Amino acid sequence: MSRRPLGEKEKERKLDIFLDSGAFSAYTQKAVIKLDDYIAFIKKYAKYITVYANLDVIGDAEATLKNQKLMEKAGLKPLPTFHFGEDISYLEYYIKHYDYIALGGVAVKRTKGALVAWLDQCFDLICPAPERMPKVKVHGFGITAVDVMQRYPWYSVDSTAWVKSSRLGMIYVPRQNRDGAYDYLMGANLINVSTKNPGKDADGRHISTFGGLQLKYVLDYIERQGFNLGKSELDGDGKEKIIEKGLCNDYRQRDEFNAKYFLDLEKALPDWPHPFRYAKANLAII
Repeated sequence: MSRRPLGEKEKERKLDIFLDSGAFSAYTQKAVIKLDDYIAFIKKYAKYITVYANLDVIGDAEATLKNQKLMEKAGLKPLPTFHFGEDISYLEYYIKHYDYIALGGVAVKRTKGALVAWLDQCFDLICPAPERMPKVKVHGFGITAVDVMQRYPWYSVDSTAWVKSSRLGMIYVPRQNRDGAYDYLMGANLINVSTKNPGKDADGRHISTFGGLQLKYVLDYIERQGFNLGKSELDGDGKEKIIEKGLCNDYRQRDEFNAKYFLDLEKALPDWPHPFRYAKANLAII
């Protein structure tokens, strides 16, 4: 998700691609990404890529900065990344020398309080008093919580949560406000719609257990988004027979449905730039 308008050259592209180096995935899987290979890949596909991140080294801020300089020496302009737990002096350096930076390391399981305390510290520097307006554009890696999106003036964010949820059979449905309208800023309920979910009969979050107004609310939203639930049956061996293609039996449709939810959420968020006013933030939404 990004709050920025596209330039003329970007509008000519069929795709607007933000390239992540994959360093976090490599770190969790104990794999190695060679800097020369990453640089060569970017140069080969440069005409398709709008923004590309630095090849960061998780847990080593100095090595990350070194890669930043090496990529710049190779003629590239990567997005520098500051990680959770690193010395704040590196963030101060990036704010001083770049106009677009990224904050990372939040995808690791942490308490909400620890994450917010760290982000508050970062945005205190990024958005100095008294105006509290951002001095630089900020990308948030692994950010999908609506309250965290609202609390800080992000320029762009990304996460794989939408596709992971889809592959687990779930869709995002925004919550209702007091007037009964869909309110994206209140967060979403994750509803499991997959026919193949083995625990669907006992799962209070599965659509098959819904009734009355609750079911109508979800089905109305699905229809409003231009989709249908679909219909499938399982035989005695658990093999699925698709009667009508839809969200309950097609992960590609769930991918599209969830992506559309986040595009609609983006429209509901305040335009960038806006001030960082953490004193007024509501952190009740998960």
